[in-house]
Amino acid sequence: MTDIERDPWALLGSRTPARIAIGRAGASLPTREVLSFSLAHARARDAVHAPFDRTALAAQLQRLGLGTVEVASDAPDRATYLRRPDLGRRLDASSREHLAAIARDCAASCDLALVIGNGLSATAVARQAASVVEAFLPHATRLGLKLGPVALAQGARVALGDDVGSLLGARLVAVLIGERPGLSACDSLGIYLTYSPRPGCTDAQRNCISNVRPDGLAPLAAARTLAWLVEAALQAQATGVALKDRSSEVEIGADRPGAWLR
Repeated sequence: MTDIERDPWALLGSRTPARIAIGRAGASLPTREVLSFSLAHARARDAVHAPFDRTALAAQLQRLGLGTVEVASDAPDRATYLRRPDLGRRLDASSREHLAAIARDCAASCDLALVIGNGLSATAVARQAASVVEAFLPHATRLGLKLGPVALAQGARVALGDDVGSLLGARLVAVLIGERPGLSACDSLGIYLTYSPRPGCTDAQRNCISNVRPDGLAPLAAARTLAWLVEAALQAQATGVALKDRSSEVEIGADRPGAWLR
């Protein structure tokens, strides 16, 4: 009996969502793979254009005991947002005035401002954001952090958090935002942490936690990494290239002065 020749890529294909070892039908792809690709592409497009349900998200956060404020970028609509990334990086005038009024009413500035923006996937925000915040709150309590109101940002890019954090007088800002959908994931959330946020900060001044979703970095793990970075950033007074993520090496709360800078 002749041995059946095994596809050497089959084992790798079973370990990754990447499209490898998908077979062929003559010179073409199998019908199931063509349909699978079309479905993934449609889901990615839907995630980009899905509406941002801030009302539902605000209700989830309020059940966690958090106040919220709705803000918007200078991008007036989704089409403009996609064509003009620069407009998504700054608040519109009414949002700036609203946040400035909130800051005036507060007795003191906050340690951490949380910003949740739809970014390029409102689907990711709807599925992951509240879970990450809920998992992070016990860490915030342990660290004694004063949190500002959670800003729910329409038409946001990452740098919008610099405006929000600056206006609220926050020592740190964490932006939870929908990442660009791919053909293996349309619901991936990113978290960007910036120390001393202010307009003009660059990406080199931020730490990023990416691929937050059940099949990537689970929300519980993402919240733990965020807590580690917040604690380290407050001690080092820096984020970005000056702060290496060693959350997998050093326990949260460990007495290791300067460990984050080596």
